[in-house]
Amino acid sequence: MALLQIAEPGQSSAPHEHRIAIGIDLGTTHSLVATVLSGKAKVLSDEQGRVLLPSLVHYGVDSTAYGDAAKEFSTRDPQNTIISIKRFMGRSQADIKFQHPYHLIGDEKQMPAFETAQGRKTPIEISADILTQLKLRAEASLQNPINGAVITVPAYFDEAQRQATRDAAQLAGLNVLRLLNEPTAAAVAYGLDQDTQLATDRNYVIYDLGGGTFDVSILRFSQGVFEVLATGGHTALGGDDLDRLLIKWAKKQLAIDTLSDIDYAHFIVAARQAKEALSNAERVELTLLDQRLVLDRPTFESIIQIALDKTISVCKRVLRDAKLSLDDIESVVLVGGSTRSYAVQKLVREVFQQEPLCTINPDEVVAIGAAITANQLIGNQTDGSLLLDVTPLSLGIETMGGLVERLISRNTAIPVARRQEFTTYQDGQSAMLIHVVQGERDLVEHCRSLGRFVLRGIPAMVAGQARIEVTYQVDADGLLTVAARETTSGVHAQIDIKPSFGISDTDTERLLLDGFEFAEQDKLLRHLNEVKVEAKRELEALEQALKVDIELLSAEQRMALQQAQAQLSIQLESSDVVAIENAVEQLKIHSDAFAAARMNQHIDHALKGTKLDDWSNSNE
Repeated sequence: MALLQIAEPGQSSAPHEHRIAIGIDLGTTHSLVATVLSGKAKVLSDEQGRVLLPSLVHYGVDSTAYGDAAKEFSTRDPQNTIISIKRFMGRSQADIKFQHPYHLIGDEKQMPAFETAQGRKTPIEISADILTQLKLRAEASLQNPINGAVITVPAYFDEAQRQATRDAAQLAGLNVLRLLNEPTAAAVAYGLDQDTQLATDRNYVIYDLGGGTFDVSILRFSQGVFEVLATGGHTALGGDDLDRLLIKWAKKQLAIDTLSDIDYAHFIVAARQAKEALSNAERVELTLLDQRLVLDRPTFESIIQIALDKTISVCKRVLRDAKLSLDDIESVVLVGGSTRSYAVQKLVREVFQQEPLCTINPDEVVAIGAAITANQLIGNQTDGSLLLDVTPLSLGIETMGGLVERLISRNTAIPVARRQEFTTYQDGQSAMLIHVVQGERDLVEHCRSLGRFVLRGIPAMVAGQARIEVTYQVDADGLLTVAARETTSGVHAQIDIKPSFGISDTDTERLLLDGFEFAEQDKLLRHLNEVKVEAKRELEALEQALKVDIELLSAEQRMALQQAQAQLSIQLESSDVVAIENAVEQLKIHSDAFAAARMNQHIDHALKGTKLDDWSNSNE
């Protein structure tokens, strides 16, 4: 009997064939690429032996420079040298409130483009240029084409920012195997999933302070499964913000209010050098505008304290979300170049009451984890742990009364799909608007709108009889697809949520904090709106019934019923739940009698012309 050689899905049909996969850390300040060679993850370098590719591109009139070659232009030609492009990805122009030297063009509500010497450049195009350089570095180093890539993103990137990252990768010609949360990648790099013999679950905190974003995640490793219990952070808080705080301090010391683009670029360079030097020295000197300033460690700590306090506030909130205490944390892992700062390490040590893990270069740890994951996904390795990321914010749908019905709660492991049935509100309703929202509040007006679409072709039915099945599906990259289907006719509609901009740091913080702060108030408002919706439905149903069978009521009954209707309509204009509920009860006293009369009439019609023997024979 002949035997067939088979392969697992995603693996090569030739067992000896090693497919090339890479992991990319597309960072705000620096980017890296890594791969797994001979079972070991390795960061790849350029021809000069440099592993860090500065995330900047200079678009000159006649040429384009990348990385280190573009650095010299950051002070000479800042308007055409794009730095920290990650902070612009998936965000509207209105969200970009931090100082920068660029001329942005486009609508305020859309992701902006940069006006450069080479014309219009979008954040996606610029990111694609950086990714292309990393791809070329990998191909040159490995002497082989790249079969797939895992690209890391901050855990707090929303759908728009993730989609923008994926679009940039595809523009660079990369086969994206997965978008992986940076904290999860760091945990993989540290091998926190390797001690599979331990019976107890272990919880880890990943404190990731990069150049432009901050993330903190709590991961639990249990029985071979790596799960993110909770995550939080800022999409615009990182080393760049520490630099800006230092610049603000320097401007105050020099008694100046504004800086030219050239001077601002010089201040940025000086701030970064001073910040890094303080990790090894007690004090440093800065020369700015031909004046000398002295910065010591206590002053530096006081300057950046406001930013560090924000990171600790997020850490405490994520601990509460995970329902854990400090005693439950096995280890704290430091990730991101900004965690090299002695001030950051000191703060983390004091807050978590333990020495943090920082043995792997914090600049390289995310790329290494991404490479290990890519190696697993491409089919070269099958004994890796299972990674379960989570949704950063709740996803819901608008229902009657402006209420939010949450289908996928915050911190739900992804990939995930949730399905729920809804129904029509009015008789003969032939279409339904599906409004997708994101946030932690109970009212639509307090959440963020992600998108809308209309399901048409619903068969004419009595209100409440139609069955509309709505499905929310979040894939492993955190990208959302929403579908709606009427179950009897099979009519179907769906939308891929691809907003043109992301959530700003202010909105991200607001959506989360408001969910806690206004929980009780939202509960009362939700109850009020639900009572109002049911009362209006009662009035509408009664109005339809009166049009058909009003003759069943005597003049006295009709007057009493109309008075009860009018009283309920008046109370619906108020916010007094008790008064509305009492008015509904009063109406039901009269409407129930009307409903009983209608039922008796319908029974009489149904029995008219039949004999008792007919019923007796039918039961034999």
